[in-house]
Amino acid sequence: MKLSEIFEGCILCGAIGDAYGSSFENLNKKEEENDVFYLYGKPKEVTREWKITDDTQLTLATCETIIENKQVCINAFAQKYVEYFKKGKITGIGASTLKALNELDAGLHWRFTGRKGEFAAGNGAAMRVAPLAFSENISREKIREFSLITHNNDEAYVGVLCVWLAIKFVLNKEWTGNENLIELIIKQIPDTRVRDRLIEIKEIDNLLEIGKKGNSGYVVDSIPLAIAAANKVKQFGVHQMFKQLIEIGGDTDTNCSIAGQISGALIGKKGIPKYLLEELKELADFSWIENTIDEFIDKRI
Repeated sequence: MKLSEIFEGCILCGAIGDAYGSSFENLNKKEEENDVFYLYGKPKEVTREWKITDDTQLTLATCETIIENKQVCINAFAQKYVEYFKKGKITGIGASTLKALNELDAGLHWRFTGRKGEFAAGNGAAMRVAPLAFSENISREKIREFSLITHNNDEAYVGVLCVWLAIKFVLNKEWTGNENLIELIIKQIPDTRVRDRLIEIKEIDNLLEIGKKGNSGYVVDSIPLAIAAANKVKQFGVHQMFKQLIEIGGDTDTNCSIAGQISGALIGKKGIPKYLLEELKELADFSWIENTIDEFIDKRI
């Protein structure tokens, strides 16, 4: 598969996961109708509308920064995110990212922005890192700094590292969908709670069982769950993968987006069901997604 096809698959499938998952975020499973009494009549069923959120928007911002800069410059990423923020191009921002963007906008250096400690252990940096896997000679220190813009926390950094490694494994043909992606990642990351969770779930075959251990935006819940889902994409297909993540609930847009980025890199654009691509094309933001992909391929691949 050509590198351009891998990149297209990564970004498009991530955007599909984001848009699909966003319409179900933090919703509880419907109770059985026979067990529910509606005093004022059954409420109307909620219409599920696809829309991209900060997962895709910040991933596109990462792409644009790479396009515009020959060298990976962390300050350039920080400034691009602020630019998006000021233009109102980011929706659904998490608390850590929002704090960082407000502080960056006020002139604070990126090394000192965002939350620190336990409350910074979110998945907001991991959801936007995928394009960096397509840049050469990126060190782990750069990945850590990339995470620091919004999340000053070791667990958050390891979550970012996991997503970056997963896509690198695809590019280096170390993960073809036949190997256990979870085991490959465990060998490459430091001793953290994220690693402990990956070790805990590596032999669990049922994704729904893995989801019971946590489905929130906490990086220890989100990243292992997304990796486990992507690990099964060749077993039951990308649509079924998204459906299971949505059934698990919680932070469905980010969980589906990250799983989509990783699995999309593996299967490429041609491996994404056409009806899912057509659904994405209906969004007003699709031209933005498509143009960014085309420009990235033209200038960086």
